Amino acid sequence: MLAKDELGKDAIVMNIKTISPKGIYKLFRKASVEITAAVDDAITQQSGIKKEHTAVQKSGFKLNTDIIYDKNESSVNDKETETKAADEKNDASAIERKLNKLQNLLEKQLNDKRMEEKTEEKREEDRNLPYVQLIYNQLVRNEMDEKYVNQILSEIENKFKKDASIDNILANVYQKIILKLGQPQTIELLDNKTKLVFFIGPTGVGKTTTIAKIASNLKLNKKAKVAMLTSDTYRIAAVEQLRTYANILGVPMKVIYTEDEINEAREEYKDFDVILIDTAGRSHKNREQRDDIEKLIHSVNEEDREVYLVLSATTKYKDLIRIVECYSEITNYRLIFTKLDETISVGNIFNIRMLTNADLSYTTYGQNVPDDIGKINTQETAKKLLGGND
Repeated sequence: MLAKDELGKDAIVMNIKTISPKGIYKLFRKASVEITAAVDDAITQQSGIKKEHTAVQKSGFKLNTDIIYDKNESSVNDKETETKAADEKNDASAIERKLNKLQNLLEKQLNDKRMEEKTEEKREEDRNLPYVQLIYNQLVRNEMDEKYVNQILSEIENKFKKDASIDNILANVYQKIILKLGQPQTIELLDNKTKLVFFIGPTGVGKTTTIAKIASNLKLNKKAKVAMLTSDTYRIAAVEQLRTYANILGVPMKVIYTEDEINEAREEYKDFDVILIDTAGRSHKNREQRDDIEKLIHSVNEEDREVYLVLSATTKYKDLIRIVECYSEITNYRLIFTKLDETISVGNIFNIRMLTNADLSYTTYGQNVPDDIGKINTQETAKKLLGGND
């Protein structure tokens, strides 16, 4: 009917063909129908209609129209989907680029800040360098060992970056020196028990005079009952010197030669508070002499004795090192420094304290008995090391 409507009532249907969609679109499109129709020549000539014409059935045409419509709609939808996906991808890429850019910016700012802080710290260090160098030179000038000077300065290095004031730097160094010198320890009396105190050290350091000064201080200031012994039988002058001091102070004094005699004297003076024992000022290089002192000291239980190594502040540092190492093989000890009045340098006090880790105790600064002796003043020592109180 459609062919006749299109070509006239004389149209003859020649062929009907169903056309199915191909490819992926077959899932979304309907099949179409193609109709081929013709009319007789005579009729065509009479009616002025062409000899042959291909007509598409209305329904087929409509179907084709639908197909064309569906194709356009699908194409539009696909393009929209692709465009939307592309836009979303572009948006994500843009956000990622912005985030990367922001991260790079933050990292750069952080690095710049760190560089500024390092630069500022370097400026502060450079600003403090002359002060630090001045302190370093002063300590070394007072014969403090360079390794201990560097140790102190390195321990307070961080504080240099916070304050450029030389007063604060000096205060920190001063406090550090006092802490390293420690709290001096002197003879303390025991309740209802006799304490035996040995004095050891090389010749010529003033050991005998120091013992007399301590004995006087204990008796006059602490009201202690004091006895004195001496094993220094090598020097008659030393025995007589100690005897003279004992007579002046009114304290008993005895000469001992062996370990057994020290135990006898201990029994004799068992009611006394303290027994001060002078040993021979023997060479630290002589092994036999050191053995004699070691036997004498170890004849008394460790809990009942104290040992003081007497050193001269005027002795060269290298010699002091050998002396303290030698006596360290014998026993533990506390440190007494004599003759501070004969030197302007107190660096050796600090050096030996650091080397041995032994407690400081007394110091002497003259020949007067019972005067010119006292507990080492760590504050005064620190001030002298830093150039004060010259």
